[in-house]
Amino acid sequence: MGHELTAEEKYHLITRNLQEVLGEDKLKAILNERELKIYWGTATTGKPHIAYFVPMSKIADFLKAGCEVTILFADLHAYLDNMKAPWELLELRTQYYEMVIKAMLESIGVPLEKLTFIRGTDYQLSKEYTLDVYRLSSVVTQHDAKKAGAEVVKQVEHPLLSGLLYPGLQALDEEYLKVDAQFGGVDQRKIFTFAEKYLPSLGYAKRIHLMNPMVPGLTGSKMSSSEEESKIDLLDRKEDVKKKLKKAFCEPGNVENNGVLSFIKHVLFPLRSEFVILRDEKWGGNKTYTDYEDLEKEFAEQAVHPGDLKNSVEVALNKLLEPVRQKFNNPQMKKLASCAYPDPSKAKPAAKIPQKNSDPEEVVPSRVDLRIGKVLSVDKHPDADTLYVEKIDVGEPEPRTVVSGLVQFVKQEELQDRLVVVVCNMRPQKMRGIESQAMLLCAASTGEPCQIEPLDPPAGSCPGERVFVEGYESGQADEELKPKKKVFEKLQADFLISEDLVAQWKGKAFMTKLGKLTCKTLKGGTIR
Repeated sequence: MGHELTAEEKYHLITRNLQEVLGEDKLKAILNERELKIYWGTATTGKPHIAYFVPMSKIADFLKAGCEVTILFADLHAYLDNMKAPWELLELRTQYYEMVIKAMLESIGVPLEKLTFIRGTDYQLSKEYTLDVYRLSSVVTQHDAKKAGAEVVKQVEHPLLSGLLYPGLQALDEEYLKVDAQFGGVDQRKIFTFAEKYLPSLGYAKRIHLMNPMVPGLTGSKMSSSEEESKIDLLDRKEDVKKKLKKAFCEPGNVENNGVLSFIKHVLFPLRSEFVILRDEKWGGNKTYTDYEDLEKEFAEQAVHPGDLKNSVEVALNKLLEPVRQKFNNPQMKKLASCAYPDPSKAKPAAKIPQKNSDPEEVVPSRVDLRIGKVLSVDKHPDADTLYVEKIDVGEPEPRTVVSGLVQFVKQEELQDRLVVVVCNMRPQKMRGIESQAMLLCAASTGEPCQIEPLDPPAGSCPGERVFVEGYESGQADEELKPKKKVFEKLQADFLISEDLVAQWKGKAFMTKLGKLTCKTLKGGTIR
């Protein structure tokens, strides 16, 4: 058994290298009684970079201090922040964040089994949480909401209402995650004080807030996903790391806004408790520092050369990055990375393809206008016993009339008010005297007797929401599918239901922003 830490030792570990703590007395009181419950949240927006090792290093400290730590992948926040993560990429980016952050934690020796991982949408869409959002909005002023998000939410000339909701959701997360404290960067201070002000108005306790300093990027300013030169990506090759560090701001003797020194202070020293300057024997040979202040002092006195500092950080950083690179060095992970963060330069030529997609090789699922619909009414066809006539809301001012042959497969009352999947750009055609303005998409068995059931959208779907095939989120649907081109028929040949009941095209799932389309029972069936 190792040495059991005292409350004072735990406090030191939890607070070391932090810029500010709000609620110190409460923190000390809790540590005298039990372990601290804390969470760190990250909005799944831009690609994580090496500055994310700073909070990872503190999470390691929290675990050493015996804290119960939750990591929140704030997917809904990512969308609310002026749509930094569009709906069609949200799920992919959240998956990427989960994989890369877990790989980072493993690379610094953090045992994942001691952490709790959760997504915002796992609980933020619940009835209780939504009601609390409304309750909070009834007491928060527009001024306070805007002020709280000023340092975190992307600032634009005409701000969206979603950006005003962002701070309130982050405050409520503290209650719904049942924690004592929230950890984040000092740029979130205004959101933290917002939470301290408004949570008690809903009858919830004020939490402790722990804040890291903002670590300078390689250019001397804040390290940012949107500024390529300021950051090193977690998947950068060794030669890219060398190139970027070579350009990094590291003026001899200057310790202010020095991103290279800051990375040593906030990541490498806490993880290893020492740092080795690697240099040629003729310049004194290698030197090990066990106190960061000594290293900073000698750099300020120009006893440590910027070139040696950069070379030493390069070696240490590549040791941290190598396990992450290896984790993503397989086709599945590479595909996830490229789909979650598509290369804009490769996307531009696709925009030049004519909307009519006249090229026969461009038979892709994005040409089909698939939407979620809600069945408003179901009646038997007056002239055909095997046909239903449905009125379906597809997100347009007027519902569409759809004629379907489901009478012998689905009871009338089972269709009423049901969410379905509708093809909305087929040419209208009359079926026994009634014009069908769209087509219902259903799963069908391959054997006898024939069975048919409508596809099931994800829970929480709404009429008019777009349905797309994974990997074809950004394509343009044809205004109308021309019967002679047989686009739908060619695509339909590869529609099927997987063994786990997911609707697919060529092995890729049919999806909405909320998840995959499924059916109830017809494994291995077709879709028609």
